[in-house]
Formats: sequence, structure tokens, C-alpha cells
Amino acid sequence: MKQHTLTEFASGHRFLEGLRWHDGTLWASDFFAGTVMTFGSDGHATTVAEVQGAPSGLGFLPDGTALVVSQTDATVQRIGPDGSLSTYADFSHVAGGPGNDMLVTAGGHAYVGNFGFAVGTEDPKPTALAHIDPSGTVHRVDGDVLFPNGMALTRDRVLLLAETFRARITAYDVRPDGSLTGQRVWAQLPPTFTPDGIALDADGGVWFGNALTPGEDSGFFRVVEGGELTDKVPVTGAQAVACAFGGDHLDTLYLACNTTSLEEFIQGQSKGAIATATVGQVGAPPA
Repeated sequence: MKQHTLTEFASGHRFLEGLRWHDGTLWASDFFAGTVMTFGSDGHATTVAEVQGAPSGLGFLPDGTALVVSQTDATVQRIGPDGSLSTYADFSHVAGGPGNDMLVTAGGHAYVGNFGFAVGTEDPKPTALAHIDPSGTVHRVDGDVLFPNGMALTRDRVLLLAETFRARITAYDVRPDGSLTGQRVWAQLPPTFTPDGIALDADGGVWFGNALTPGEDSGFFRVVEGGELTDKVPVTGAQAVACAFGGDHLDTLYLACNTTSLEEFIQGQSKGAIATATVGQVGAPPA
């Protein structure tokens, strides 16, 4: 397995998630600070919006409008040019717990996950993905998923989903109307792995944060269809949570690393940072 090293890019945050590269800028959500931020090339953060319901997944509509998942009320909010929020869609009738990560395609279809249970007071249980079509209508995706997390869309119109507590990357075929079908295992990971945020490279590999796995398996990994692990970016002393390719040539992998434990997470305690790595791959263009 190829090994890569990381370089610190930005620090001083709390719990960073939802890394996205859009129009030459890195975006991220900070769960516990309640902010959506953009980052300059020097790592300086600028607050774009404040989300009382705790921000999570990010995405962009075809007209460039930014969307953010509001966790506590399981809604997707539009972010106005002045940072104001307005409800784009309410998927609470699909969610079994707080809203989580989101993928918004170039065609304006949004796919949103949720925890499925109350972390710290309930055992993990299956839930469902929500599909929000370009009109803002919410659809429940058939088939259960267990803690659906990061997502990516391949050039062949296959949606890839990290199921954190099933230690796998799950695949769906995307129909012309944006609905999902053909749920299947794309890559089964070692049983101790817990994939979180993901990023797709141009060669079809999925990079994922192995968020809750300590020790030697802590870090970001690359997996290909079938389950072979090909690359690793080790992380020491923090959880490897989310990643995104960015830079002028999409050849920099940005990595969200949060220093926390389950007990501290429940209490809203964490120290968040972003690192970078050059991994010999470039990111897949938006599909």
C-alpha cells in the first residue's frame, strides 16, 4: 500500500466536515461552531453563514447557490449572498436522526443522509437516504442504509455511498430522473473500518476518512471497486473525517482531521484542523 504524508493547512476550528471545492475555493462546515466557512490559499477562514441547527453536508445548485444540511431539524437550507438562510427542502419525514452529509449533482439533484439514531443514547439502526429533485421535492430512496455518510457520483452515473457502520462503500445506479436503483456493495472494507467523508479520483478510486478507527488504521485510505486498499495517508492523534480534491488542477487532497472522542463529541468538544496531501491522483470532475 502506498503511503503519503500530510501537511497542516488550517487549524483552530472545532469539528470540521463536508469539505467541498467549488469555483476555486475550499468550503467546510464546523458542526460545533455552527458555521459554514470558505478558506483562502493561506488557510485563513471566512464565515459565510451561521446555522443554528448545526451545519453538515454542503453542495451547490447549477446556478451556484450554496446549500447546507441543518442537522437538528433535518432540512436543507439555501445560503443567500448575505449569509441568510432559507429552507430549500425538509427531509425530516425520511430521516431517523440528525441530518448528515449531502451530494448535489451538476444537474441539481441532492442526496442527503442522516444519522438514523440518537448518538450516545440509542444503538445504531438503519435509516434511508433522501433524494431531493431539482424542484425541491423530497423522495425516500428504497433500501435501508446504516449511518449513510459521504457520497460521490462517477462519470458512469453510479452514486457511491459510505455506510459508516457497515464498513463498506455502497453503489446505486442513477436513473435519468435522478432516482436510485440497484443498491449493491461496491467495496467491502475490513470490519473495524468506519468510512466517513469520501472523494472520488479521476481513476475511479474512492478516498475516505476512516473516522472512528484508532491505531495503525487511523487515517485516510483509497479503495477501488472490489475492496482493495491501495493508498493511505496516516493520521496520528485525530480522527480522519472528510476529504476533497482541490487546487487549480484538483491535485491536492484536503483532509479534515478532528481531535475528539465519542464522549467529547456528544458534549460538543473537539479540535478541528485541515491538512493537505499530494497523493499522485487528481480529483474527478463534478458529475
